[in-house]
Amino acid sequence: MRGKDLCSELIGVSSFTDYFYFLVTGAMPDANQSFFTDAVLVAIAEHGLVPSIQAARMTYDAAPDALQGAVAAGILGCGSVVLGSSESAGRFLDALVEDARKTGRSFEKTADAKLAEMRAAKQALPGYGHPKHSSGDPRAHRLLSLADERKASSDAIRMLRVVEQRIPAIYGRPLPINVSGAIPAVMLDVGFPVNALKGLPILARTAGLIGHLREEAESQIGFIMSHHTAEAIAYEGPASKLHGGS
Repeated sequence: MRGKDLCSELIGVSSFTDYFYFLVTGAMPDANQSFFTDAVLVAIAEHGLVPSIQAARMTYDAAPDALQGAVAAGILGCGSVVLGSSESAGRFLDALVEDARKTGRSFEKTADAKLAEMRAAKQALPGYGHPKHSSGDPRAHRLLSLADERKASSDAIRMLRVVEQRIPAIYGRPLPINVSGAIPAVMLDVGFPVNALKGLPILARTAGLIGHLREEAESQIGFIMSHHTAEAIAYEGPASKLHGGS
């Protein structure tokens, strides 16, 4: 495996987190790389009954003989709104840092220019804002605090914070950093490749999905969710002529 013997150098020697990092990058992680890969996987493995979890549970109820199909149904829900937003935020931050380096402009001026551009185009800011945590996502606070404590903060985290500071002046309201912004900032600063960022939530959520499906096998709620959906959503199409509609 990338030059290491599986049985003598990896099994019983490497943790799964370190092995994942090694498989993705080709190098065994240092202490901070290992620590933060583990931390972000824990941070996003579970997220309640979000759409991907509901899809997985209902798929499992329809095909309990195919656990892999239910897991796949959940992972296919990894998009720009849920799970995949950490990749979008990572690419956003990486491009800003690279632009500042190339142009020699300050992080503040670089952020201002990009925010004004996105504001004019009515584009959402990946990695900022949370419907429930107006004072900031506690998971983001924790990850960023750990990065500071372990002296792992560098340009990506700095840019993440600069953007948060500049948002109110350009967007007219504050948008706090959420976990999808903290995860890529932390991981980019410890050297994780930007083009593999989406792999982190996919791997983490796979563990969460398996937990949900184990629970679904013992206490089904998939069909209950389906039933309540049918009751809660009103039909808005044309009325049936058979029942007196026009």
